[in-house]
Amino acid sequence: MKGQKAGRRLIKYALTFKRTIMIALILLAVAVTAELIGPFIAKKVIDDHIMGIEDQWFEVMEETGQSILYEGSFYKRGAYLNNEDEIGDNKLQLVQVGRSFYAINDHLAFDGERIVEGSLVTIRSGDQQVSYEAEQLPTSTLIQFYQPEVRPIVVLLGLYVALLIFAAFFQYGQSLLLQKAANRIIQKMRTDVFEHIGRLPITYFDNQPAGRIVSRVTNDTEAIRELYVKVLASFFTSGIYMIGIFIALFILDVHLALITLVVVPIIVLWVIIYRRFAAKYNYLIRTKISEINGMINETIQGMPIIRAFRRQKQTTAEFEELNNEHFTYEKKLLSLNSLTSHNLVNVLRNGTLVALIWYFGGQSITAEGIISIGLLYAFVDYLNRLFQPVTDIVNQLAQLEQARVASTRVFELLDETGECVSDVECPRYQGHVRFEDVSFSYDGKKDVLKNISFEAKQGETVALVGHTGSGKSSIMNLLFRYYDIKRGTITIDGRDIQTMAKQQLRQHMGIVLQDPFLFSGTIASNVSLDNPAISRERVIQALKEVGADRFIEQLPDGYNEPVLEKGSTLSAGQRQLISFARALAYDPAILILDEATANIDTETEALIQQALQVVKEGRTTFIIAHRLSTIRQADQILVLDQGEIVERGRHDELLELKGKYYQMYQMQHNTEQKVVL
Repeated sequence: MKGQKAGRRLIKYALTFKRTIMIALILLAVAVTAELIGPFIAKKVIDDHIMGIEDQWFEVMEETGQSILYEGSFYKRGAYLNNEDEIGDNKLQLVQVGRSFYAINDHLAFDGERIVEGSLVTIRSGDQQVSYEAEQLPTSTLIQFYQPEVRPIVVLLGLYVALLIFAAFFQYGQSLLLQKAANRIIQKMRTDVFEHIGRLPITYFDNQPAGRIVSRVTNDTEAIRELYVKVLASFFTSGIYMIGIFIALFILDVHLALITLVVVPIIVLWVIIYRRFAAKYNYLIRTKISEINGMINETIQGMPIIRAFRRQKQTTAEFEELNNEHFTYEKKLLSLNSLTSHNLVNVLRNGTLVALIWYFGGQSITAEGIISIGLLYAFVDYLNRLFQPVTDIVNQLAQLEQARVASTRVFELLDETGECVSDVECPRYQGHVRFEDVSFSYDGKKDVLKNISFEAKQGETVALVGHTGSGKSSIMNLLFRYYDIKRGTITIDGRDIQTMAKQQLRQHMGIVLQDPFLFSGTIASNVSLDNPAISRERVIQALKEVGADRFIEQLPDGYNEPVLEKGSTLSAGQRQLISFARALAYDPAILILDEATANIDTETEALIQQALQVVKEGRTTFIIAHRLSTIRQADQILVLDQGEIVERGRHDELLELKGKYYQMYQMQHNTEQKVVL
């Protein structure tokens, strides 16, 4: 069922460029027609001109361009006679027996088996028999009889070559258009997949390894590209080619064409059986490829840990196990492909040739007469041509099944419920945030937040502190609507955030993470994220406000210094400063600092603290704090423990309570003193 649905959706994608595809198919039909005329021309050359000299010859009184001189008289083939020719009394007919030609001064009453006995040529057909006096023709004389046929043969062969060139030109055009359409289709599909990934909720990425998602965007779409570029192009070409061949066979002989039609249901049954067995193997192969990509991605990301804890052998063993499983299914699919590919094509070809021999053999011994050599050649030529597209179809069955499975996986991703994207501009809100009795659970069973209620007024700084797992980051995740709550209410300026589009909500929010993420590009592009609304002047200003200009201006390219993936050439503190500048450049109404100073040195922290005192004016700032010394000036500190707010107040007030916050502060203060000592 999934495969049928995926097939319909693949056709829907193809119809996006139906005009190009239709033009390509018309070009293909013209090319096939031109190419398939060839055997008809060959048949005419053989029957009408090469073997045509066995036609009846008549004596003519005057020499013409199509007459020949034989024993003092001019003779002309019956096929070339016209009303202006004056016919004499003598008749002549050439008869080929074996490799020799004989001249008979009469016309054959009928044709059949030919036997030469001395100067007599005997013709037998069933119960009939007749003998004629005959003279064997020497080669020089035989060449004279062929002279009138030279010009028509040259003309027909020239026409044959011209048709081949004509067909090649149209074949090139259709191939170019089909592949262009295929690449456009897959380009659109990749864009759709990538855009959809951007709309997927955060919960989807929590449950899916990055490598598997990447595999669907790259490997699976590439398999689908092969479907459009090779498989469908091959199926279209082969289908039109086979239709053209069957039309030609019906023109030549209806009975034999009906016999060869048996090939069609055999191919259909063949495809059905193959897909039934191959579907399972292809699905498992694609799944294993995704798992391999996921493991490779995880290994690259965690290479420092793997080496530090000497896990190379164990990691290699795990990878080898996955690789062996993938190899096993590939081997099974290879065996299936070998069994159902050329072997069966050869059986079909040989069986059809046996039918051809039987049919023509039966015709040749009936009273209806000998089958012409040209007709036999045309049939053999068309039958050989018929099995080339059959071979092409069979060879693409494996790729077809891989693409079908890959498309199912891609469409499963596209069917994941995404978030609505709104382009409507949202006026900058003031930033008055209120949590009212909010409870939240990631798995729907255990609450990580329990009855959270607090208020952050415009321009206030609210700090969230607590041990790992206490719920600090979860509160920010809910504020950003990475996850939606089921119980309680979160409002900004009195408006329930559940009623706001997520893009509108986040439009005036900024965030700085503990581990900042930088994209490949330049320092300037990582601040603006190529947003045209943020000028270069604003980018430089933001970097200066956080003090990043001190190290940037020492770089060779300054603000245009290239940044590699994840900013690997910069220190943790430098990356964090750029991340701060990014948040400030977007001028957010609400700024979230998620343990943003946890991984930087004291000097850089001092720079950031100094910059924050300036930029947080007029903004509501939330700080998820690891170092309690950085939140002394906060307007409100919320102490969380196991998902609940157990204390709240300013720094001095909480120290006086001598509760959780006091214990945490004392522990950090004592640790810092020991480090100094």
